[in-house]
Amino acid sequence: MTIIDIQEKIQGKDTGYFNDILTRVNDQVVRVSVMTQPYFWHLHPNSDETFLVMEGSIFIDLDDKTVELFPGQLFTIPRNIKHRTRPNGERSVNLTIESADLQTIKLE
Repeated sequence: MTIIDIQEKIQGKDTGYFNDILTRVNDQVVRVSVMTQPYFWHLHPNSDETFLVMEGSIFIDLDDKTVELFPGQLFTIPRNIKHRTRPNGERSVNLTIESADLQTIKLE
């Protein structure tokens, strides 16, 4: 059992896209990501994916709509749903909760 300092983990991660596992909870992982550019379109055939915004805001683009999340807001994308995330502004910091054996399929 350890304390995880998220601010320390993301310090200096201000370019591109940073994503790292913070901890495991049963069969799930909690990840932190720092986004300064859009992520590619993709889907996960074997897991839902939950986003929790901690800093800044993000857009989650889906086929039929775009969702905007602000700090403290949470949104779950069901498995097999095409999506991409992108920061609204210069940077966003987000937590994601997903299956530890998450599969990602990149889409064009």
